[in-house]
Amino acid sequence: MRNTKAFKEAVAQTLAELARKGVTFAPATVEDAIERQITAVSEQLGIQVRSAWRYFDAEAAAARLAGSRASYEESSRNRSVGQAPMPPVGNPELALVLASVPDSLAQTGGDLYAAFVNVAVNAWMAGHIHGEDGCTGCGDRGPAGHDWEARMRIITEAQPDIAKWFDRDVWTAAVNDTGFTVTRR
Repeated sequence: MRNTKAFKEAVAQTLAELARKGVTFAPATVEDAIERQITAVSEQLGIQVRSAWRYFDAEAAAARLAGSRASYEESSRNRSVGQAPMPPVGNPELALVLASVPDSLAQTGGDLYAAFVNVAVNAWMAGHIHGEDGCTGCGDRGPAGHDWEARMRIITEAQPDIAKWFDRDVWTAAVNDTGFTVTRR
């Protein structure tokens, strides 16, 4: 279904309608939603997929997706669900996580997935450690133990030029120095 002209046009039209509404979705998300919709119409009406396209309306699909997004955001606000707090710019642990990306790309031969997993795990651990400083069951954290301030001093002493990792151009140059780059298709 995804290789048909009708499908590609439906995705393009839906994305355009979403843009008019000021809502952004990843194209893959829109593709999945359209595929589910067309498959459901085909099955419910007992018709072939190619015949189900006559029931597709890009504006209605965009309205449903936008409504779904708004509903999710509203329900998340009601439950106090949101973005995790960002560490302050200049945070030594965040600098180490940022600095690990070029190294990880080089070590994995440009495997973006492996580099991303490495960064995600390190970021999760940094957040866990930050939030669990009072947890005596979290194990040994080295010479600083559970003292977050002491850990930040130790990291800063080991990596004195932390500020450079908060400069997008320096970070991008470091990634490019590995011989890899991330470009949009």
